Amino acid sequence: MSEKAANDLQDLQYFGEYGGVNPSISDSATYTFLSAKTMFDTFEGNTEGCYLYSRHSSPSNLYLGESLAALEGTETANVTASGMGAITAVILQLCDAGDHIVSSRTIYGGSYAFMKNFLKKFNIETSFVDITDMDAVAKAIRPKTKMIYCESVSNPLLEVADIAALARVASSNEIPLVVDNTFSPLTIRPASLGADIIIHSLTKFINGTSDCVAGVVCGTSDFCLRLKDVNNGAGMLLGSTLDSQRGASILKNMRTLHIRIQKHSENALFLAEKFEADGFRVVYPGLASHPGHLKMKEQMNPQYGFGGLLTMDVGNLENANALMELMQDKKLGYLAVSLGFYKTLFSAPGSSTSSEIPVAEQKEMGLGAGLIRFSIGLDEDIQRTYDHIKQCMEQLGILENKSTMQE
Repeated sequence: MSEKAANDLQDLQYFGEYGGVNPSISDSATYTFLSAKTMFDTFEGNTEGCYLYSRHSSPSNLYLGESLAALEGTETANVTASGMGAITAVILQLCDAGDHIVSSRTIYGGSYAFMKNFLKKFNIETSFVDITDMDAVAKAIRPKTKMIYCESVSNPLLEVADIAALARVASSNEIPLVVDNTFSPLTIRPASLGADIIIHSLTKFINGTSDCVAGVVCGTSDFCLRLKDVNNGAGMLLGSTLDSQRGASILKNMRTLHIRIQKHSENALFLAEKFEADGFRVVYPGLASHPGHLKMKEQMNPQYGFGGLLTMDVGNLENANALMELMQDKKLGYLAVSLGFYKTLFSAPGSSTSSEIPVAEQKEMGLGAGLIRFSIGLDEDIQRTYDHIKQCMEQLGILENKSTMQE
């Protein structure tokens, strides 16, 4: 993959109304018109450059959407008030009652719950499959299947999707491939590999400061316009509208994304290699032991590394909780969900972000109770961080018992 994503972002320049280097924030919920006809035409979607009501669009959110489209290499993008706002709008735009979805079995718990439970109200069924098994994906497709859904790097097991192969399966069945790229902005560019629609939770790496919730749908102009249609657009009618102030804030934070992703990845690779050498079962796409390592190398932009997420199994939930509490007490990070923050965040996904998935299914997919998901921070001295985490393990006796964790 080329460096085009970062260059496209770097080349974007906006001027505020008064020549400012930051575009002015549109602090209005509604917009005025000089003629009633222009208002009517705008409401019907027949005008460009006019704003009606900020649930439809606003200048601040439009700027952010343009930047995110440049990031992912798509025609355009619609921003939303959350990642789930983006996911649910896309699914409900593509699926009608009686339709079917093929989805990766390892996805964010909220996405899983929406597809597994909520969509039953509309008689929309989802088949959850091993997304790395192309035969299983192809066999799961039915006449009423309307999409294949996956995450570039899955939450929380860090499985690597073969996006190009999935795109071929989707194209041969004339259905779109929808990819959640939250874990790997800049590292992977799904559109260049054939994905049709790309989703992000902007809350995570792209914003990077854990101070807001937002999402985005990147795709063709036609699809994004359909999402905003006043009569049947799921994005419009579900009302997941991002506040303009937050949109402007995220746009500013995107300017450091390339620097942050490089550091997140550098630190994560260092820790993954260290803890694997210590004998722990570590999952990280940058390790040769990862089943998707070669596929990740094939798809990724090497300038940005293998990402900032890793998992480590410490045997059981009691060990996991004790270690996370002690690491937080030692100021090594926060026992918190989410990711992409400047400090390391850690959680046991089986009892937090993936708790919507039944325990039996967690075990079947390999999500053990002792699994800790780390979103590695921007620590300048990562050797010091490693030393301190290791001291916490020694204090709790986890290092001595690590051999039993491999069983």
